[in-house]
Amino acid sequence: MSAENNVLLRVENLKMYFPIYRGIIRQQVGAVHAVDDISFEVFKGETLGLVGESGCGKSTTGRVILQLYRPTAGKVFFDGIDLTALKGEPLRRMRRRMQMIFQDPYASLNPRMTIGDIVGEPFLVHGTVPRSEVRDRVADLLKLVNLNPDFASRYPHEFSGGQRQRIGIARALALQPAFIVCDEPISALDVSIQAQVVNLLEDLQKEFGLTYLFIAHDLSMVRHISDRVAVMYLGVIVELADRFELYHHPLHPYTQALLSAVPIPDPVAEQKRQRIILQGDVPSPVNPPSGCRFRTRCPLAQAVCAEAKPEFREISPGHWVACHLV
Repeated sequence: MSAENNVLLRVENLKMYFPIYRGIIRQQVGAVHAVDDISFEVFKGETLGLVGESGCGKSTTGRVILQLYRPTAGKVFFDGIDLTALKGEPLRRMRRRMQMIFQDPYASLNPRMTIGDIVGEPFLVHGTVPRSEVRDRVADLLKLVNLNPDFASRYPHEFSGGQRQRIGIARALALQPAFIVCDEPISALDVSIQAQVVNLLEDLQKEFGLTYLFIAHDLSMVRHISDRVAVMYLGVIVELADRFELYHHPLHPYTQALLSAVPIPDPVAEQKRQRIILQGDVPSPVNPPSGCRFRTRCPLAQAVCAEAKPEFREISPGHWVACHLV
């Protein structure tokens, strides 16, 4: 997909199944196929957007990449190192270079710790900064995310949602990572605050050369912040392309349906365009459909869609899609 030395993260055939147990003896009766055989690359300095419906496996993908969940199968290469083969201290050292901004700013901060302790904790855990210098480093980080350094002695309940998310960003930046998973960082915030947080993330990316995996529902925001976009459905990636290519020439029927639901700020164009309404509900990830995952709701489905799994292949330079009909 690109020059080898430009790839920061490579995911190969990644699977994450959560076992289902029943009975007194806790016998496994099935598994939730949260992530099922996905492969993609993230290049240095870019933002890869990951979009899809709720429950399709976006957040699980981010957590498996960081090894917060150990994958069922597959490999994750970060800067050429296989994270799935690391354990203990080697993995802990690699985690300095990978961080996460969580979705819920109200649940991701410990209510019993001050802001100074929350932001300064990574320094103490990894021993990167002498204890005597932690306070000054915390003040610098709070300034970086446009918060008053005097807030360091306050507790999370004294802040708004947008301020809490800035604190989470400051904590993620503490160890100067190269890669950050942004797990729907703006979905719990007001619209006016969302723009501020996204602008902050863009400014930080330019200043520190950060690489983002940006997980979101808001397709308009993903188009704004991302360089490339991957579309996920029921545990698999169905399309991946440059943002302009994906939004102007979507090839997969599911991507076309998603984009048809994005509001257009032009009454005339909004009235003329054709909405694609998908029928039925998303199948259960416990027992996903055979062949193409999307076939049960696809208006174009044919017999081959139920018989064989579509290959995720490159249709044009940089434009990947998994569909028999393309």
